[in-house]
Amino acid sequence: MDKGTYGRRDRLIVEKEHDTYRESKKWPEGTVCTVCGAVFTDGRWSWGDAPVQANEVICPACRRIEDNYPAGFVEIQGSFFLKHREEITNLLKNEEKVEKDEHPLERIMATEENEGKTLVTTTGIHIARRLGEALVHAYQGDLTITYGDGEKTIRVVWRRD
Repeated sequence: MDKGTYGRRDRLIVEKEHDTYRESKKWPEGTVCTVCGAVFTDGRWSWGDAPVQANEVICPACRRIEDNYPAGFVEIQGSFFLKHREEITNLLKNEEKVEKDEHPLERIMATEENEGKTLVTTTGIHIARRLGEALVHAYQGDLTITYGDGEKTIRVVWRRD
């Protein structure tokens, strides 16, 4: 058998990575999310008025929230947070608003406190990074950013004592 003509048969075929929340196809123009009202236009999700005969789906962010499957984890540690909780919480809400206004799929999912740490989960990796960077910009402290699963998830840890 001529290997030049047929190629090697013992090579490993790597399958395309699968991400349930990443859209594999483009939605029809004017598609609207039935949960949050975001509209898919010009190849991206944005806020706006949906057409009368809109295609209806649940957007990836709302699916993540429904499935409780975050893409971002922001862990806030240290005694500084305990002393400035309200101020820091307001900063995080303001950063989410700015990000979400421009990118509807980037949202805070939940905020939980456990064992002296606060965990903020997000629907996207970009907002998680933005929150961590905003904390450092406003309050200094130490920031660690770790991507996982081929940059489909992110863990951001901010600490200040």
